[in-house]
Amino acid sequence: MPGAQPQPYGQPYGPQHGQPYGQQHGQPYGQPLYVAPPKPGVIPLRPLQFGEFFDGAFQTIRRNAASMVGSALIVQAASGILGGVLTVAVLPALESLQSVNRRADLDDFMGPVIGFIAAIMGVAILAALLGSVLQGAFAVPVLRSVLNRRTGFRQMWKLAARRIWPLLGVAALLTFVGLLAAAAVVGVAVLLVMAMGPAGIALVIPLWIGALVLFVWIGLKLMFAPAAIVVERVGIYDGLLRSWQLTKNSWWRILGITLVVSIMVGVIGNVVQIPVNLATEGVGTVFSPHPDAASTSSNFLVATIISTIIAVLVGSVTFAFQTSVTALIYVDLRMRREGLDVELMRLMETGADPDGVPGGPRARHTGTQPHSGSWPVPGSPTPDVPYGPRPPV
Repeated sequence: MPGAQPQPYGQPYGPQHGQPYGQQHGQPYGQPLYVAPPKPGVIPLRPLQFGEFFDGAFQTIRRNAASMVGSALIVQAASGILGGVLTVAVLPALESLQSVNRRADLDDFMGPVIGFIAAIMGVAILAALLGSVLQGAFAVPVLRSVLNRRTGFRQMWKLAARRIWPLLGVAALLTFVGLLAAAAVVGVAVLLVMAMGPAGIALVIPLWIGALVLFVWIGLKLMFAPAAIVVERVGIYDGLLRSWQLTKNSWWRILGITLVVSIMVGVIGNVVQIPVNLATEGVGTVFSPHPDAASTSSNFLVATIISTIIAVLVGSVTFAFQTSVTALIYVDLRMRREGLDVELMRLMETGADPDGVPGGPRARHTGTQPHSGSWPVPGSPTPDVPYGPRPPV
């Protein structure tokens, strides 16, 4: 081109010593040269693409298996053992159902069954509370893995210990409101059927569909409250409000990612659990070809134990994967809305707070401002030097 200075032979390409990016000798029209954002840990420091959520989640679990899978294993084992004990305890009542031939016997039978259902609901609520605590705690190793900082079991719980009560509070609040809303929907459906008869079913079905859609919509809007409570050290109300604000104009994208993760987890669980159940039934048939009441009870007990163990192992890994993806979505939303990627770059360069949680309030109040599509050069003395145009995401 006329006026362009040719590059001397043997001179290396790229920026010369002391020359900033985007102002290289011979660069046409002064356009900046794109340089990919750094990737110090499990994800690149930029808004994430679809497949990077899953890759980052797998790498996070692999690097922090003791803290994440170990913690999930403890919670899943506690829930599984309680559920298995309740199932075995109700077995005699189920066997006595064959001898029920009077109304009084039926009333005696329904007592243990109602107690069993109530106990199962209690175990489910306990599992939901513990799951919310784990979801918030797992945000610690995920955020630290973004900067390639490993997190041990003790370190994770040390960093999340002061946020356990707010996590339990937000889980209890959401569980109570959810149960109350479900009871209201069921009550309205019962009243419609009682008042209108079979014609009321035509109104009950749309009511249930609408309630389900509303439940999913609100659930996705509030799903990042545990991560915000732990990482940003906010209270229950601020955590819910923070999650609601972060998900603005991103609901459909979050739904798609969450739906794909749920399908993956369900398929993996069935692929592992179905052969185990078939093998257990086959072994029981071989050892007891003509089962009586005692052998049937023994086979049921063995099958329950084996199924519980497999479910606990598989559930620990899948729960850690789901919560890792959720935490990475939280990181992605903050990078898109607040320039968290710039903040993480500065932490990577300075090495500040190596034992803390990146993205916390200490780092947010140091004057980091959201960027407008330009990237700082790692090691540059001025943060205004462009890092190149942001690639389309």
